[in-house]
Amino acid sequence: MGARVEGNTRMKLLIITQVVDTEDPILGFFVRWIEEFAKHNERIEVICLKEGAHALPGNVRVHSLGKERGTARRIVYARRFLSLVWRLRGDYDAVFVHMNPEYVVLGGLFWRLRDKRTALWYTHKSVDTKLRVATFLSSIVFTASKESFRLPSKKVRVMGHGIDTNFFSLEPAMTRTTAVLSAGRLSPTKRHDLVIRAAEHFPNEVWIVGEGPEKLNLEQLAESLSLTGRVRFLGPQTQEGLREKYRAAGVFVHASETGSLDKVVLEALACGLPVITTSVALTGLPVTTVPAASGAIAREVMATRPADTRSLAAFVREYHSLQRLIPAIMDVMQTA
Repeated sequence: MGARVEGNTRMKLLIITQVVDTEDPILGFFVRWIEEFAKHNERIEVICLKEGAHALPGNVRVHSLGKERGTARRIVYARRFLSLVWRLRGDYDAVFVHMNPEYVVLGGLFWRLRDKRTALWYTHKSVDTKLRVATFLSSIVFTASKESFRLPSKKVRVMGHGIDTNFFSLEPAMTRTTAVLSAGRLSPTKRHDLVIRAAEHFPNEVWIVGEGPEKLNLEQLAESLSLTGRVRFLGPQTQEGLREKYRAAGVFVHASETGSLDKVVLEALACGLPVITTSVALTGLPVTTVPAASGAIAREVMATRPADTRSLAAFVREYHSLQRLIPAIMDVMQTA
């Protein structure tokens, strides 16, 4: 059986995630999570699907499952994953799975039998059979907000988000524009269309950051409203590119219908960017909430004044910083 972890003993941790790549526009942030975990653990083993650019500390080893094509790739990935879980079994005391409950489904029973404490981080409204099984097999489930995990369970710990406030931070020397920024996957639930329609009623430039299946529809909408020159589709951004947009924009508009605490909102606030949102799930944050209507959004954009950037950034540091989150996660994993 694996060694039990008691008190504040530094652990050997297995982390499982999709991507380890600072250049990835969606998951590039997770490299900084691994760096922070490395500060609080003796050793880190990471299993991922894709390994790219990174400069992780010496106590971290990354194991990629490789790239496969064809219908049999899931079987190949599962076999490689289980082989690594077995081969590394003496090199980790506990397991942290990021956003992929299927890995808990695959390895959870083995980890239980080997007495490996298992934690799942999950922030999505979707609830399916995989999540139910993974929750049953996990020791703990971490999530960012109560709206981010919709399956009732006594194992759930609401922790807030983990925004690297050393990275997403104020840059006093940078001059802000009046641009309206909307960032996130280009999908129907993110409602970038509302931001584009609102642009009919204000003169500001609109920056749309992200990629996804709705891109063509959104481009056609902007063209139909004669906004092609003012609505700019900037595509997916690296973490550095996204931070530059947060620091340069005049206001961030969040019109998502997911009902969760989206981390783009917190990243924007950490960079001192005022936020207008249509989501009641963000009650309690230093944001301005408006009805989900283009006219209401436009009126608030026009009314936006320079914000107290230091207080916005301070809020994120206090309640949603990565530097606060990772030690809190480790405390729970050691004592739960």
